[in-house]
Amino acid sequence: MARITFPENLPITDKLPEIREALTHHQVVVVAGETGSGKTTQLPKLCLDMGLAESGLIGHTQPRRLAARSVATRIAEELGENLGETVGYQVRFTDQRSASTRIKVMTDGILLAETPRDRLLKRYSVLIIDEAHERSLNIDFILGYLKRILPRRPDLKLIITSATIDVERFSRHFDGAPVVEVSGRTYPVDIRYRPLVSADPDEMDLTLQEGVLAALDEIRAHERAEKQPPGDVLVFLSGEGEIRELSHRLRKAELVDTEVLPLYARLSAADQQRIFQPHRGRRIVLSTNVAETSLTVPGIRYVIDAGLARISRYSFHSKVQRLPIEKISQASAQQRAGRCGRVAPGICFRLYDEDDFNNRPAFTEPEILRTNLAAVILQMLSLRLGDIERFPFPEPPDKRYINDGLRLLDELGAIDGKRRLTPAGRKLARLPLDPRLGRILLEAHDKGALTEALIIVSALAVQDPRERPADKQQLADQAHAQWKDEQSEFLSLINLWNGWEAQRQALSNNALRQWCKRNFLHFLRMREWRETHRQLRLQCKELGLRENQEAADYRSLHLSLLSGFLTQVGMKDDDRSYKGPRNRTFWVFPGAHVKKKTPQWLMAAELVETSRLFARTIARIEPEWIEQQGQHLLRRTWLEPHWSRKRGEAMAWEQCTLYGLVVVPRRRVSFGRIDPVQSRELLIREGLVGDQIQSRLPFIRHNRKCLDEAEDLEARTRRRDLVVDPETLFEFYDQRLPEDVTNVRSLEAWYKRLSDEVKARLELKPEDVLKTETGVLALEQFPDHLEWRGQRFRLTYAFDPASDVDGITLTVPVQAYRQLPVARLEWLVPGLLREKVEALIRSLPKSLRRNFVPVPDFAQAVAEAIEPEDRPLTQAIGEQLRRMTGVAIPDEAWRPESLPNHLRMNLRLVDEKGRRLAESRDYHALYAEQKQTIEEAPAHTRRPESNDDRGEAPSTDFIWDQLPERETRKVHGTVISVYPYLQDRGDGVVRAEALDTVTAERAGRLGLARLFMLRLADTVKYLEKNFPHEKASGLYFAPIGQLRSLKDDWIRAAFLQHLVDGQPPVRSKEAFNQRLHEKRGTLVAHANVLAEQVHSILERWHALRKVLNKPIRLDVAESMADLKQQMDELVYPGFLVQTPADWLERLPVYLDAAKIRLEKVGRNAQQERTFLLRYRAFREDWQARKAKHEREGRVDPELEHFRWMLEEWRVSVFAQQLKTRFPISDKRLEKQWQKVSL
Repeated sequence: MARITFPENLPITDKLPEIREALTHHQVVVVAGETGSGKTTQLPKLCLDMGLAESGLIGHTQPRRLAARSVATRIAEELGENLGETVGYQVRFTDQRSASTRIKVMTDGILLAETPRDRLLKRYSVLIIDEAHERSLNIDFILGYLKRILPRRPDLKLIITSATIDVERFSRHFDGAPVVEVSGRTYPVDIRYRPLVSADPDEMDLTLQEGVLAALDEIRAHERAEKQPPGDVLVFLSGEGEIRELSHRLRKAELVDTEVLPLYARLSAADQQRIFQPHRGRRIVLSTNVAETSLTVPGIRYVIDAGLARISRYSFHSKVQRLPIEKISQASAQQRAGRCGRVAPGICFRLYDEDDFNNRPAFTEPEILRTNLAAVILQMLSLRLGDIERFPFPEPPDKRYINDGLRLLDELGAIDGKRRLTPAGRKLARLPLDPRLGRILLEAHDKGALTEALIIVSALAVQDPRERPADKQQLADQAHAQWKDEQSEFLSLINLWNGWEAQRQALSNNALRQWCKRNFLHFLRMREWRETHRQLRLQCKELGLRENQEAADYRSLHLSLLSGFLTQVGMKDDDRSYKGPRNRTFWVFPGAHVKKKTPQWLMAAELVETSRLFARTIARIEPEWIEQQGQHLLRRTWLEPHWSRKRGEAMAWEQCTLYGLVVVPRRRVSFGRIDPVQSRELLIREGLVGDQIQSRLPFIRHNRKCLDEAEDLEARTRRRDLVVDPETLFEFYDQRLPEDVTNVRSLEAWYKRLSDEVKARLELKPEDVLKTETGVLALEQFPDHLEWRGQRFRLTYAFDPASDVDGITLTVPVQAYRQLPVARLEWLVPGLLREKVEALIRSLPKSLRRNFVPVPDFAQAVAEAIEPEDRPLTQAIGEQLRRMTGVAIPDEAWRPESLPNHLRMNLRLVDEKGRRLAESRDYHALYAEQKQTIEEAPAHTRRPESNDDRGEAPSTDFIWDQLPERETRKVHGTVISVYPYLQDRGDGVVRAEALDTVTAERAGRLGLARLFMLRLADTVKYLEKNFPHEKASGLYFAPIGQLRSLKDDWIRAAFLQHLVDGQPPVRSKEAFNQRLHEKRGTLVAHANVLAEQVHSILERWHALRKVLNKPIRLDVAESMADLKQQMDELVYPGFLVQTPADWLERLPVYLDAAKIRLEKVGRNAQQERTFLLRYRAFREDWQARKAKHEREGRVDPELEHFRWMLEEWRVSVFAQQLKTRFPISDKRLEKQWQKVSL
């Protein structure tokens, strides 16, 4: 080995004796010196010269790989040897040493990796920890680890080198170790504070770009004054964006003979090398803090310091690594200022004021205080170094950061509940990777995707080889697009790898470099990626992880990736952002290589906060994959436990969240395994007690029937005190069912094993259900059917005041609707009659009601005295109260509309199949709603076939032995009446059935007349040829009909009057023949008399029409309109058939009276007004009542008589000389109206 010499021009040379002395007497020595003092290269030589390499290696650590290689090369050169002999180096994936190596230069990561195999580092006699002031995570861990082992290695010497930054901390950490300070080779630096924000309110503040331009102006002025050539300028900025903006501004400023260069970590190697190349004029380097310590920019005379930098910080709140822009520390500011005092005196322009500088923290926080500690904790657990909180770090980390590191290891399955390494954790500790990336490899082995995962993980472990030069970004993007995958940027990495491998095997080394250059790929980073991949393959092989031979599918690969990035997932929100775990909101990084329409769910390799929280290296995933991989992390909550009748078990809605991110929003799951106690309660309470159970177990059917009967009794009697409450029933089952019966399946299995005696105990008895004794009285008072004249209408009961069906519901088939006894319905059932009577009395005005106090007693007396009938209940009550008190109650005084629903019958209309059509408590409103359905119902009525009517052909003779007046049919439990009649078909008649007597009588008379006409066909032909006054009558009738129609009506009317109307009904063959025999001889004479009547009526009617059709005066318009209406109601097509014979003969009188009225209408204005006022009221009442009766299927002779009394009244008012058929007046009309049924 050559003689060791120490350059005299290095500042450290003068301090070597002092350092030698300190090393001789102390185990630890701290050497503090600025860059350029020579400490990095001379201290290893000093240790070698002292003979410290005789018992072990001299280990020398560097924070970066590039520095390790360059330092080793420099020391070897000074020793006059080749690298790898006395001096060797080892960095990740590169080891250049030999058996003769005594000085080993390495990264701090290499030294850490040796600790599991060499716990006390016995290979080393000296360790030099260089650049300790950087306080990286590795450096702090090494210093803590050495603090632990030094007492057990008294022969181990430790030298800590640092810039003159907080050296006393290192001394204190090692129990007052001596500090040797070495000055650096620097020139004086003039510090000038040029704040952007002016203290003078009258002066404008400057932007950062304006501040830099102002500093450049000051530099030019200084150089002119001092007659110096242009010097290079180093500008410190916080990020790439500011560099680009300022670069653009400087180029626009057209600075003379000036070159502007950017410098930042992601810059391509070629662009970084430009700062070391010779140049003319001034060079302005725009740099991030990479030029603060990592790179030395040569020839710098001036520094412009913005005072800001992006500092990597881990947020224990959001659990992401942030890169916020912060004010740099005083130590960093001094480091930046020192960059311009290396070659000559320099000037540092600080774009902030001196007070701001003095108020800044003295030192930059060490990395251990601002990063996730998972990797450190994993290694500590692997080395069994005990509790991290007691580990002797130079500065103990925040407990919250320790907990976050432990939480991450738990998420990855690396530790158990007692913070011990799991089998997976022990494997992770052996992988030289971030624990997240290591976890991916373990999962990929299980999923058959290790081959692809190795490519991706090795890519993520190195710097991205894809370059995007600022001036060629579009070209770079186009070149990189060939490997793009639209769903996953991880697959883009695999595509790139495959492309590289194909070219690597096909091209020479130089051609491969050119290919990388054309495709904007960093050649050295690609090689590093490949070397990392090779080393990881070997490591996986040692761990027994086997690569897959067949390509993994998308799902398997991304499930593997998801195991490492489980908390770096998100769901797309409305504003293109993503919601992630722990209430994080993030955005896809703008340079993402996925299709423009980002996926609904994604996973990211990293989340980094700059201006926003960005996700980088993303891929589409499915939410169910998160659930599959994150079972141990998901928080499951079960909402709305409920009983499912269909499934026969308790169910709940499950929601799965990953640290607040909803992965499964709402999924129905079985609740039995989750909460058996509550599930059993739901089985009993909802299933058994609530009758929501589908099972054929005998006791369930028995108990349901028992409860139905009890509940029906309550509904009928409108009481809530008969049936026991649900809690009593719950206790009944709770005492009998075992605890493990939680669903129908287990209930049925348990029941099958029971003895008959135990099964019987599950059946409810009346005393278990009813609180009080009830007798047959309830069924008498609240019957199942309403019976009326042989008809039965089914009744059901409900006791639910809030429901539309509260009270009694009568179900009526549509065919029987008009057969309902409408007035009888008001009487309800006996059990509610007294209550309704009382409610009606209370509805009376107070002036009347006070006559019936106490109301309950009167109501009881009235209810006992009256019997249900088909007339309004209020009439019956009023009559009874009058008998009891003498007080008359007007009809309008009653207010039945004020009664509660349960005191008004609810009508439910059903179709032929029993399906509900509609329901209402108002008969007439329901009729109006379903009018067409109700009126068409007879066409759907079918009668069981009999021998009499098998054929459908119309009959021309009375072929039925007997035509019953009424028959009954049963339709869906309701007994209805049908009324047989003979239906006119023109060429004959058929037997038909009507659902009400009105239709049967009206249509039946026409059918019977037709049958008589068919039997007397010759007579009909004679009459057709011999119609008296045929020409004149036809002419008069022409305005409203044809002669043929008039003649047909005349003949039919003659048959009706002579053979049908006003005579006993013909319902047998015998009666038909007898009537025919008795009347046929006088038929023609009767027809001739009728023809004379027709001529007389039409002649008068025609004359009146001629006058009424003339223009009229305004003062008689109302009277003339009334006369026209009268004419239309007396004479119309079919009036001969429709008008009863008794009243048809009075029509000439009514027409004569109308003529007399017309002649003097203009002279009797007062008489006209009085008459019309009273007449219209009578007529409106008559029309309303007639419509009501038609809806109810009734015919009231009193109403028919009232109609013709109105015509007689006209005669008495306007033509008394013509005489009326009977005494008539408005008073007599009112009296007659009282006889009309409601």
